[in-house]
Amino acid sequence: MPNYFAQTKAGWGQKLLGIVLVLIGVILVIGGVKLVLLGGSWYYLLAGLALAVSGGLTFTGRVLGNWIYITTFILTVIWAFFESGLNGWALVPRIVAPLVLLVFVIATLPDDGGKARLKGFGLTAAFVVLLGIAVTIAGRTGVQSPVPDAGNTLAFDSAAAAGQEWPTYGGGLSAQRYADLNQINPDNVKNLKVAWTYRTGSLPDKWGAETTPIKIGNTLYACTGMNELYALDAATGKKLWSFDPKVPDNAIPYTAACRGVSYYKVPTAVQGSTCAERIFEGTLDGRIIAVDARNGQPCQHFGTGGQVKITDGMGKVIPSMVAITAAPAIVHGIVITGHQVQDGQYKWAPSGVIQGYDAVTGQLRFAWDMVHPERNGAPPPGETYTTGTPNMWTTATGDEALGQVYLPMGNAAADYLTGQRRPEEKMYSSGLVALNVDTGKPAWVFHTAINDVWDYDQGSQVSLVNFPVDGQIVPAILLPTKQGDFYVLDRRTGKPLTEVGQMQAEVGGVEPQERSPLQPYSKYQNVREKDMTEASMWGMSPIDQMICRIQFREASYKGPYTAPQVDRPYIQYPGYNGGSDWGSAAIDPRRGVVIANYNLTPNYDQLLTRKQADDRKIFAVGDPRATGKGGAEGAGPQEGAPFAINVNAGWLMPVTGMLCKQPPYGGIRAFDLKTGKTLWDHAFGDARRNGPFGLPSLLPITIGTPNNGGPAVTSGGLIFIAATTDNQFRAIDIRTGKTLWQTTLPAGGQANPMIYEQNGKQYVVIMAGGHHFMKTPEGDYLIAYALP
Repeated sequence: MPNYFAQTKAGWGQKLLGIVLVLIGVILVIGGVKLVLLGGSWYYLLAGLALAVSGGLTFTGRVLGNWIYITTFILTVIWAFFESGLNGWALVPRIVAPLVLLVFVIATLPDDGGKARLKGFGLTAAFVVLLGIAVTIAGRTGVQSPVPDAGNTLAFDSAAAAGQEWPTYGGGLSAQRYADLNQINPDNVKNLKVAWTYRTGSLPDKWGAETTPIKIGNTLYACTGMNELYALDAATGKKLWSFDPKVPDNAIPYTAACRGVSYYKVPTAVQGSTCAERIFEGTLDGRIIAVDARNGQPCQHFGTGGQVKITDGMGKVIPSMVAITAAPAIVHGIVITGHQVQDGQYKWAPSGVIQGYDAVTGQLRFAWDMVHPERNGAPPPGETYTTGTPNMWTTATGDEALGQVYLPMGNAAADYLTGQRRPEEKMYSSGLVALNVDTGKPAWVFHTAINDVWDYDQGSQVSLVNFPVDGQIVPAILLPTKQGDFYVLDRRTGKPLTEVGQMQAEVGGVEPQERSPLQPYSKYQNVREKDMTEASMWGMSPIDQMICRIQFREASYKGPYTAPQVDRPYIQYPGYNGGSDWGSAAIDPRRGVVIANYNLTPNYDQLLTRKQADDRKIFAVGDPRATGKGGAEGAGPQEGAPFAINVNAGWLMPVTGMLCKQPPYGGIRAFDLKTGKTLWDHAFGDARRNGPFGLPSLLPITIGTPNNGGPAVTSGGLIFIAATTDNQFRAIDIRTGKTLWQTTLPAGGQANPMIYEQNGKQYVVIMAGGHHFMKTPEGDYLIAYALP
């Protein structure tokens, strides 16, 4: 029987352990008191007291100190399982660090203190606990239902799908990101090798090319983040031509990105004549460029010398405030473009006007200024397009048969406040708008957020689908959202074809009269998790988990639509990069399966008074008081509005830089297009490049990382996707979600892949350009993979 009250001469090991236990205990007591006063868990206060006492006794050589810690550890394990159940990720901060300390506590027990008897038991217990945690870290829920066989059940339209060619940014005309190719399949994908690599030479500041090439005939066409157009031989990757529109560095907005280009064949042109086939791109400084697809020379009869300026009619535009990053849509011979307007800078920012230009001449065919619906062209002399209106920064989808273009609209300027918005802005902000290209007038609008102050703008390109309703096939749209909802709409009318519900939302914050008590959500499919709780806070140890718990309790959180606050922080979950963003979803129309990767990250935000913003030197781009970036990372001055905004994207811990929410941070899901039923769901991305203090852990553990970029699918039953922060490019079995092949890219893969066939060989191409916002390495690699 060990003597629990024995005292021995403490060695240096015991003294050091005692000091560590006391320090940890004091920190836990201080934070624990604050957490209890905020109405949170008592565990940290009680554990801190026990560790402080344990450390003091251990320092003086009393065996009781060791036993107090051992008892505390046992109670900690019981509490951890009571609070978290068998969730391996939740157990990591609660148990792993205390378990490491337990090993040292047992090791410093004197021989007459029970060391011999405890050594075997302690090590066995440590192994069992760690093994249990490892086993339960299984990510998402796995396969739930079998994936349908390829049965052509949804009236597959081969003309709208990609195959030998990849003619648009979204693949085929339907933007389904689907290639009707099966040479590469689950049986042989393990043999994929690099076929060719093209280095663009473009390495700008704020990197993040986000590029997806298109393939027409024997040629790939693409753009660098700084808008240099280039054409490559589809079989070899050899450069055929390039054209540099000379975009200045000061035009770079958040990111130097060009997601893609568009192709147009002039119907009346003689084959082989100048600019009979042309490539269009939008630039970071607000131009539409048209070049000859054969040689890259500007189409001189388009606009002025091969270009038009979308900023004409906007008044004075500060460089970087108006930029085009998405490929234009072309419907009925009209090039339709939106543009991004930098968020968070000015309430009366440049207009979000949508413009359509004749694809041959560059003549302005329409300009949709929502506050002036009576106008159809440029504003009268001396006036400008209406400032501050919602813009469309992402990729539109055209429907040639209906003569409509589907515009995923952003927010009106000053994203986090609605009190100054005009009725027309509220009508179209964060909505999907169908615009008739022949009239330049909206046909319908569908809202996914009412009076949006969460930056829940429409980021995803919508896909055109054939959807069964009462035995009939209806031309429809699949609409993904940042909130994680997926809606199916009749693309002729905007009427929902799947059930839409209403959830309760907070009426409060700085503009309670503006907040709607109800917000829409999809009963068909959504990838949201349950609401956050204090217990879902995370960390690498009890200390940083406690800090995140304190932050959670200090903030306002009333579910997904928590109202913005000025007197304290508020939590937005999903955050503005949550759910689906510009990477969009992919659809296998033969199987009737939707593939969607998504984010599960919150924002920790707070409105700032004008004085607070000025004191922190948070000034807008172009403000003479601004120096450099003008204020802290994540801060938006919203000049001209009552409040500025400070956004902690992802909600990072102040010391370690890890996310406060427990993993996973991202997932990938397959669901049935007809029913919305989830087929399988997995965490997506591993931890090898993630870790505390910005240091990579090098552990290939599936943690589910944040991801930017989307998937592409094939009739061969494969999903190709990069997107994650681990620099991996993966081929996934569409039937199970299992990764069958993966390779490490030389830089981050924040882009959508594309797939095509050339000379009887199937290729898969991904841009490895990295992304400064996602903190993935910079690169300039366009890489093609094929079977040997």
